[in-house]
Amino acid sequence: MKKITSLAIAFVPFIFVVQFVRGQEIKIKSPNSRIEVALVPNTDSLKSWNLKVSYKDSENYAVVIPSIKLGLSVSNASFADNVKFLKAGRPVEIHEKYSAIHGKRKDRQNNAVESTLQFINSEGNKMNVILRAYNNGIAFRYQLPSRDNERLRVNDELTTYEIKPESNRWLQAFTTSYEGFYPSQENGVQKGQWGYPGLFRVPMNKTECWMLISEAGLDSSYCATKFENTKDDNHYKLVFPAASDGNGVASVYPSISTSWFSPWRVVLIGSRSDLVQSTLIEDLSPASRIEDTSWIKPGTSSWVYWANNHGTMDYQKVKQYIDLAVRMDWPYTLFDWEWDQMGNGGDLENAMRYAKSRGIKPMIWYNSGGPHNKVSSTPRDRLLTHENRMKEFAWLSSLGVFGIKVDFFESDKQHMIKYYLDILEDAAKYKLMVNFHGSTVPRGWSRTYPNLMSMEAVFGAEQYNNGPEMTVRAASHNATLPFTRNVIGPMDYTPVTFTNSQYAHTTTVAHELALSVVFESAIQHFADRPEGYDNLPDAPKAFLRQVPASWDDTKFLDGYPGKSITLTRRKGNDWYLAGINGTDQGKSFRISLDFLKQGKNYRVVLIQDGEYDTAFCTQYFQFTSKDTLDVKWLPRGGFSAICQEIP
Repeated sequence: MKKITSLAIAFVPFIFVVQFVRGQEIKIKSPNSRIEVALVPNTDSLKSWNLKVSYKDSENYAVVIPSIKLGLSVSNASFADNVKFLKAGRPVEIHEKYSAIHGKRKDRQNNAVESTLQFINSEGNKMNVILRAYNNGIAFRYQLPSRDNERLRVNDELTTYEIKPESNRWLQAFTTSYEGFYPSQENGVQKGQWGYPGLFRVPMNKTECWMLISEAGLDSSYCATKFENTKDDNHYKLVFPAASDGNGVASVYPSISTSWFSPWRVVLIGSRSDLVQSTLIEDLSPASRIEDTSWIKPGTSSWVYWANNHGTMDYQKVKQYIDLAVRMDWPYTLFDWEWDQMGNGGDLENAMRYAKSRGIKPMIWYNSGGPHNKVSSTPRDRLLTHENRMKEFAWLSSLGVFGIKVDFFESDKQHMIKYYLDILEDAAKYKLMVNFHGSTVPRGWSRTYPNLMSMEAVFGAEQYNNGPEMTVRAASHNATLPFTRNVIGPMDYTPVTFTNSQYAHTTTVAHELALSVVFESAIQHFADRPEGYDNLPDAPKAFLRQVPASWDDTKFLDGYPGKSITLTRRKGNDWYLAGINGTDQGKSFRISLDFLKQGKNYRVVLIQDGEYDTAFCTQYFQFTSKDTLDVKWLPRGGFSAICQEIP
């Protein structure tokens, strides 16, 4: 696919205060004037600085973030509490268009108003804050102007978000694998350390206002951050990784040079549809560094691990999943851990030849360790250096491998961020797609390195093997992820499992089918055993044969975190419609089809819950954009539909 990127910057033709006066605020507004960001002093002393964010509530602005504290502490320089504001650069409009290979939307626009705020501390050291206001959020990052390329250690980042006390919160307790739930805190604010993204609902008089906090544009010049409210319920401060992360390897403090830019600190702001449909994390990230992307092919895959944890050791099992991919018209299969120990009639090279003979493209698993983890699963220690990667990737290319899954990173320290990006860059040289597991969350890398197809960082279907939590909470959890984790990038949940693993489902089979559309991942690993798909009725089986793994457009229709989600995604002229119920109450409802192209007729296949949780009900219609679709779902149920344009 040809990559199209354009960037235009124009001065904004409105008055902007360039000299700070006590009691006066410096402001910029989003292009549609819905969001306003102001620079305000922390106290009357004018020695420390905050951002204040307001959102239009009907005709008037209402404050939704009372303060975002600004500041850095680096070796030999502090920008904490003795900082003078110098001036603000003239606001400019940012206009960029680019095309994405995979994700929620093919054609992207990156439109904002930007200004650079300049500060100086008492020792004469300068710091800039580059501030942007978008129609669906705000972003800012720090810059240290060049000073002979001096190396500095960042001791602390002072960025702190003040959340209004009455706001509801959905936060995941931090773990290095980002595998956990996002429980609502509506019955009381909890203190702790939290992983990105964090979801907040701010009460307004007339307008719906939600916020999602994360970061974007992270590169090897910094570590990833998390945030904590351990000192105050409503103040969430950015913090660095713990010293113990990654088996205690490497420093928690980033080493930077002057002329450095921090990652973007991002707050999505707006309605639920603004958040669910957003691509802002990728919009803020650098453009693709891969010139020829024609080899990057999103798609669906069979996966042996879920039903057979050690299945890749067994050549006969591997063949079964290759054959499953053939029957289901899926282009890929994944050889998971222990492929280097494959036996029972064949080894890896035999499996590769068999896959090729059947027209299936294999991907294979690696342990990322290294001293940064103690996981003994093999193969490991093969990707640690550039030289090792070049040797390994050349061998994979000669075998006909199309992608790698790399697991168990266990750290967000700066050296590990570099490791992620080095893997992506080296893999691209051998036309290898990449899936990170046991990993950090997406931070926009799929734009810069579009061979990054997915990342785990989610409490997914694998957890049915590990404990009873998913049996009890999966429905509500699944209905929360589209508002939280999946907003910020692709998510390898490994969905659509109809049979039971070590712990049983309580979601319906229609709920499970719907996850193929509700969850977005450029490589979608369908995790069930072969009989789980072979025994499906014709309509659900046909649906899974054709469902895409990349989309031309995405539209949120309805839902609430933990309760339900209904959305539709377009591929070409066809729309895929799906929804899931996160509650224990059934429901009948009506969906407008006004997202369909006007003046066109569509053949609609609706697959919804039957009379009980393991039954489907399939109906066939011919509709236009003026029609509505009547749907019902069971407790913890769901539905899927494909709307195919009739020529």
